[in-house]
Amino acid sequence: MQLDRKLAILADAAKYDASCASSGTDKRNSLAGRGIGSTEGSGICHSYAPDGRCISLLKILLTNFCVYDCLYCVNRVTSNVARARFTIDEVVQLTLDFYRRNCIEGLFLSSGIIRSPDYTMEQVVEVARVLREGHDFRGYIHLKTIPEASADLLARAGRYADRLSINIELPTTESLAALAPEKDGAAIRRSMARLRVHIDDAKEAARPAPVASQVHIAPRRARPARFAPAGQSTQMIVGADATADGTILATSAALYGAYRLKRVYYSAFSPIPDAARALPLQAPPMVREHRLYQADWLMRFYGFAHEEIVAGADGMLSLDIDPKLAWALAHRERFPVDLNRAPKEMLLRVPGLGVKAVARMLQARRVRWLRRSDLERLHVPLAKVLPFVELADHRPDKTLEGNALRRLVAGAGVPRQATLFEEAGATPPPAAR
Repeated sequence: MQLDRKLAILADAAKYDASCASSGTDKRNSLAGRGIGSTEGSGICHSYAPDGRCISLLKILLTNFCVYDCLYCVNRVTSNVARARFTIDEVVQLTLDFYRRNCIEGLFLSSGIIRSPDYTMEQVVEVARVLREGHDFRGYIHLKTIPEASADLLARAGRYADRLSINIELPTTESLAALAPEKDGAAIRRSMARLRVHIDDAKEAARPAPVASQVHIAPRRARPARFAPAGQSTQMIVGADATADGTILATSAALYGAYRLKRVYYSAFSPIPDAARALPLQAPPMVREHRLYQADWLMRFYGFAHEEIVAGADGMLSLDIDPKLAWALAHRERFPVDLNRAPKEMLLRVPGLGVKAVARMLQARRVRWLRRSDLERLHVPLAKVLPFVELADHRPDKTLEGNALRRLVAGAGVPRQATLFEEAGATPPPAAR
């Protein structure tokens, strides 16, 4: 099979992997004339670092052959799809060639399971080893690891990769047993625990050495071995079963707490050809995935516990308003918040105020009273913020006590998923706010 045909098949097969952000790794470059690649430059693709840099990744599978028969996976063994497999050298050369053409800044590599988990993981690790040791590649590498592989192979993967990820697949062990019976939920969590130990050990070894007791003698120590400096992440499928959003967020909170994951990615289920009867016929609305990411952000950066984000009896997030606004509307007794006196924890719960805006307000109110004009300079959504706050020159009116508040801040209607084949003259769906 021609290389370009393999690339078309295996790049398309990798589109279902969502956990490919390239953030958090250590900085490396080849400006001194040594090696090839960089983790610092701007790319042309769609993986973004926390500081806004766009890092392009060659995102492919080593192969889409797989011995497993996970019902939700388009690459399952019983699926009637075109199959292909790269050799180790082909992936290495593709990565280097694309980098030299300024098309990518790194590699995201996953794979179906061939022969055995250990054999497949060994092939994936060898690609990273050849790039690092054979070509001194200093760009970003993200490896999707296989939980059933041996602990030694997982340890080797961390030496060469910037980030490792292990898919949790589904939110509950019951869902995993029903839709992917060959996957072992306990093995997935054991592998995550092993990676956490290795990552923690590497961070501890990289701490500054104690100051030497002798005067004018700088402390010397061997450079610690690196291990996945960008940490580990995971991905779970949303909408393939009847699991509620509250359960999904509870699973994510447990993963963050137990394994210190950098990210949990949510991938909306996409119907596949020749699907099993156990799967839904339609994909969940994309806005559900969006709301889960917003709720995930609230847990990670805004101090919310997962059980207070989803308060409905059905355990589902509201689709027409964001989770933070929904919490504020359900707890009107906590508002209005005095922006000149309230603690940071409460400021972060005000709809429309982000982490950076709160930090700037805390800094500004050390020297003066905050006014409405200060919010305007911060470019926060005033229509959303003002009904929930007090300022030196602003107090909300009685709308905070009435049902009109939801209509005021949420806008009109429930967002509807658009299609490519809207009838001519049809009214466009309302925009989500």
